[in-house]
Amino acid sequence: MLLLDYQNVLIESILRDRLAPDAAPTSIDQIASDFDNVTFHISTPQAKTKILVSIAVKCWKELVSYGAQAVLEREYGPYIVQPEQGYDFSVEVDLENLPASPEEREDLVRRVSLLKRNAMAAPFEQAFDEFASLQEQAAQYSSEAAPQGVREGGAVRAIHYREEEAIFIKASHDRVTVIFSTIFREETDRIYGKIFLQEFVDARKRGVQNAPQVLFRDDPPLELQGQPGLSAKKGEVGYITFVLFPRHLTAQRREEVISHIQTFRDYFHYHIKASKAYIHSRMRRRTADFLQVLRRARPEAEEKERKTASGRTFRVQG
Repeated sequence: MLLLDYQNVLIESILRDRLAPDAAPTSIDQIASDFDNVTFHISTPQAKTKILVSIAVKCWKELVSYGAQAVLEREYGPYIVQPEQGYDFSVEVDLENLPASPEEREDLVRRVSLLKRNAMAAPFEQAFDEFASLQEQAAQYSSEAAPQGVREGGAVRAIHYREEEAIFIKASHDRVTVIFSTIFREETDRIYGKIFLQEFVDARKRGVQNAPQVLFRDDPPLELQGQPGLSAKKGEVGYITFVLFPRHLTAQRREEVISHIQTFRDYFHYHIKASKAYIHSRMRRRTADFLQVLRRARPEAEEKERKTASGRTFRVQG
């Protein structure tokens, strides 16, 4: 199966072209749409040598409440400028003041193209840090003697990043639970979705024991009880739960885990649509084959015998 890129490929290609040693500065004014209702604007409003990259995110206020500003300041520091009007966050790359080495320039291109990923990473990083804190507290107690706050885990972080869809993240002392609510507009999408999710379950049974546990249900999981804003459309909304265990939350793996799990919803629906398109193409091809067989099987025109009113017979071409 195809894995989607974490970075915005258009931003990456534009910056890589402009940061090439022999590239001449040119004007840029491009708007790019990304997954999850995210919009980018790449422009040179002041000078051809200063590339402004701005991002607009539907759930920006929620991300800021979960520490997105601090994460972006950590990643982009000196490149941050006042946000462009109509956008939530902006960085500016000065072509006359670039890092010295090619490796550093390539790293800059990579980081700017990961602007959406880094903004969306904030609630995950916060939940992972809370898991580490709860795990440390729980180690001081037995399971029965642990305080209620440690046993129940932290609060649910909700990211309403799409219309009628959201990501919910809850940290506990022994796991981090990530729940996607997703809309199935058609019954066939729901059937395809269950088949895909069953493959995740079967893959884990076949020996991929390091994979997270994956669950699917039509009604909200227990972790979301009392959570406001849950859709009441029974049958259209599915809840996909990932259970991340301590082995997934180590310092060495957390960046990769955050990148993978962010793109799950897009990956999931992309493959549903790709599978439907593939099956439809196979159906059209099979129908064309059947029509060709029918055309070849049509009998040749034969002579037929007819009679006149007087009883005489004669042959005619059919």
